[in-house]
Amino acid sequence: MEFYEILQKDPAVIKQCIRQSRDQREIFRLMTGMALRAVLIVVFAIIFISPMTGLFGEQNSAMAVVIFCILLAVRFVDFGYRIQDALLNLTAVFMILLTAPVAASVSGVLLRFVIHFAGFFAILFFTCDRPEMGNGGLYSFAYIFLSGNPVTGSPLFARFLMTCVGIAVCGAIFFMKHKEKHRDVTFGQKVREFSLQSRRHLWQLRAALGVSLILTITSALQLPRFMWAGFACGAMLTDYGDKNGFREKFSRRIAGVIGGSLLFAAVYTVVPETLHAVIAPVGGVCLGFCTDYRYKTAMNCFGALTIATGLYGLNASVGLRIADNLIGVLFAAGFVFLFEKLTEKIK
Repeated sequence: MEFYEILQKDPAVIKQCIRQSRDQREIFRLMTGMALRAVLIVVFAIIFISPMTGLFGEQNSAMAVVIFCILLAVRFVDFGYRIQDALLNLTAVFMILLTAPVAASVSGVLLRFVIHFAGFFAILFFTCDRPEMGNGGLYSFAYIFLSGNPVTGSPLFARFLMTCVGIAVCGAIFFMKHKEKHRDVTFGQKVREFSLQSRRHLWQLRAALGVSLILTITSALQLPRFMWAGFACGAMLTDYGDKNGFREKFSRRIAGVIGGSLLFAAVYTVVPETLHAVIAPVGGVCLGFCTDYRYKTAMNCFGALTIATGLYGLNASVGLRIADNLIGVLFAAGFVFLFEKLTEKIK
């Protein structure tokens, strides 16, 4: 395996290669590649997000993060139909991400739910022809993150301009990577194939309904950092595994968020205040080594809590992080149970 190929691989794949290798030099090369990959992703994130935020405003940092995440993903996962239709729908996805969270934030409860459901379901239908590839989790994060960070007025226009940049950059990469795929498959065919007998389409409906409900309920109740509950719920509902996988992810999410929050509190307390700014990037690097969902969840706490601590203080942020995640996973579990009962006859 070329060193460049190592940098493109998921940590799980690299670790599997390390376990299978008996060559110490090869093991060292694989470990070096995994470490460099983790560092490069964080460096690239800083290089990409900081100028975008500086150019389009601090209030639009959320959209910069979303564009960066989509940029990393479109290299590997296509939409399952021809490139011309996929590029149109990629543009539509960005426009939904731009407008739906803002429209929902200024709407009444019922209309808010409708906007969330229509917007998020459309995104899942456009992008998740193969849910096992993880697009559901990516776009769930993007939609929920922007729902927790809406803007109006001049920042909204700046966000529109940033979104146009995102469409151009991500669209160019998507075209280069996937232009030869699925030439004979149109998006219209995918629309005509829609059926609630399909596991994939039922999954899309379940995820859209559940995420829409929790975003509507928690925002209406003015739950602080309600998007954290949304992230937890969305991560559970966009998982395409079986029931055993859902239960395992449920327990690992809870363990990860509790462990990660408490670890952050310990690190934040011990590390000198002058070094608090590096805690989130270090957590990001550590995330690049993680393959277990518990540890990924734990490391994700570092960036989230670094921001929240500046707003609520350390103790309140840690408590809020744990409470919101518990709300999210418990809501997801209850929703899945009810949804399965209601759709038994359809199956």
